[in-house]
Amino acid sequence: MVRQFSLLVFSCLLFSCNNSEEHEETLSCDKFSIQNFIPITNWQPDSNSQKTIFLDYDNANNGFSIPSLKQVDAGTFAFAFEIKNHTTAAQDLYYKIYYQNETYKFPEYDSVLKKENPYAEENFYGSWENTSTTFKKISVASDKEFHKIEDRFHITGNPRNENRYIQNNINNRWQRNPRVGNYRFLIVVATAEDLKNIPNEVQNINLKSKDHFLNPFYFYQNGDGKNLKNTISYNSPLQLKVIAQPNLGGGIYVDDARFGGDIDKSNFCETCGQDSNLYKNAPIQQFINYVDMSTKMDNIPVIADILKDNYSTMDYNWNRSFYTKDELIPTILQTSKQPCATVFSDPKEKKIVIKNPKTKFGEWKKESVGIITRHGFTYGKYRVKVKLTELLNKKNVWNGLTNAIWLITQGGGEWNNRRNCNKDGGYMATYWGGANDKRVPAVDYTEIDFEILKTPPYCPDNVFPPVYKNPADNNKNNSSWNIQMPEEIGEGNITVACTNWDMACHEPVNFGVGCNPITYKGQTFETHRWDHNYRALTEKKEESDDELFGGEYYYFEIDWRPTEIIWRIGAEPDKMRVVGYMNDKVTSIPNNQMLLIITQEYHNTKWWPGAPYSQDNLPFPLNDIPGEILDLTIE
Repeated sequence: MVRQFSLLVFSCLLFSCNNSEEHEETLSCDKFSIQNFIPITNWQPDSNSQKTIFLDYDNANNGFSIPSLKQVDAGTFAFAFEIKNHTTAAQDLYYKIYYQNETYKFPEYDSVLKKENPYAEENFYGSWENTSTTFKKISVASDKEFHKIEDRFHITGNPRNENRYIQNNINNRWQRNPRVGNYRFLIVVATAEDLKNIPNEVQNINLKSKDHFLNPFYFYQNGDGKNLKNTISYNSPLQLKVIAQPNLGGGIYVDDARFGGDIDKSNFCETCGQDSNLYKNAPIQQFINYVDMSTKMDNIPVIADILKDNYSTMDYNWNRSFYTKDELIPTILQTSKQPCATVFSDPKEKKIVIKNPKTKFGEWKKESVGIITRHGFTYGKYRVKVKLTELLNKKNVWNGLTNAIWLITQGGGEWNNRRNCNKDGGYMATYWGGANDKRVPAVDYTEIDFEILKTPPYCPDNVFPPVYKNPADNNKNNSSWNIQMPEEIGEGNITVACTNWDMACHEPVNFGVGCNPITYKGQTFETHRWDHNYRALTEKKEESDDELFGGEYYYFEIDWRPTEIIWRIGAEPDKMRVVGYMNDKVTSIPNNQMLLIITQEYHNTKWWPGAPYSQDNLPFPLNDIPGEILDLTIE
């Protein structure tokens, strides 16, 4: 039987006169023994249970390598183990190292089906970069002594070298970047006889069996591999924690494709633009929101600083009541036409500053602003420290902006398709296609949102919509035009909306329409979906505008896991609280690669039925409206 040992192993101490040395328990089978497997010997040598490494963003456009050449000579981890031959003659033995991300994985064993979990092939695991290198042969003398074996490996994108991520003979490892979180390491040693009984698809992880990959961790721990007589598989108790923390002062790259055609380069500078250094090393791009040309509106011809000018509900009601249609300004919500004019990377304070620009008479614009990361991941706990604009003034009037922290598909088509949806024809085919869009088995669109604005916090089916009286243009009777807000529009409060765009896949067992409760750790949240073809599921929670945006900073976190999404907010990382929760029983959880976006954007309030203030009745901005992104950590 294969000698298999879990992460909990015993050790013994061997003492000499002046020192002590800790040894792992020797693991033995009939033909040989191994001991002292150390999966990483050349990084943080004093850390015995967990080592930590931060992803190196320099020159990472082709994907992350762990470790990088800058972090460790040759860009590889060294590992070692000791082996002893039990036979009376020298024998050839064979070894292989595997790694797997443990934080964001599916269990290898399905306890219900009593076999390999069909989703275990989605786990991020690998071995040597060249997958055709299977087990390596070593010849071990019959001298009853332990012999030290040393070798090297590294963690890289597309570790199975899948054709899905290879185009024009180029292995685009960045299309399946290494995941953040904890990695474990498995050493396997086998005799030549046992090696014949290890499937080719386990030895060479690039190969498939019946169109599926075989997870080697399942094979050795739960599958036929555990019955091999002269094979030892051993999970080291030492794990590696991988964290992504891009330097926000490292510059902003401008992608021509996001602006279209010839672009104005007058605001380019050392920290924002298109030079070769920014192309290779900047972790951030300027983001340009999609502009829906159908959302044209007629805006009041007023310029004001809502947050500073004591703009009141009376001002709002007057301005929406007494301008004639001919006086209104036909406009659409805009994005920047001048790259680098509204986004700034500060290398000294290692932060990013964004600003919605002011306007002037005749210019008439409400311009959204934001940034997007350049390197995608699948899963992760995305935590941002931000000081975004306050949304309400002291009179409880909204400034028209939505603060958004969201993940979006890295795009790309087939290589980045999410897992197939196998019920009722699949996903709605497109993001914008409407209720009559066709359904398809696979799409690449995914999105997970924090959207924070002034809108009703409750689930629409319960008490919807709030009753708003229409004003009359009778300036001699204040009560006819100065309409009071309903009591349920909380003073000083804004709504945190948490959304997963699942493209209306009906496969989750509790897929629902309307308002439906879901419970997480004693909290109950109300999920809402408008109809069976609506592409998103949303939860809402009312919060204080002053708490979230009135201080020096606040934290927002999207914890995206294989079977659930958790939204948290808090004053400090150790004081986070849950404001939204969904799992794979109610919504399809994305499993493709996404980027992070942070925006201060103007929304058409038709997207938010029941919103107390209408975007077209809010003034254009008199002054710039700044926001700061102080830290981004993905772990």
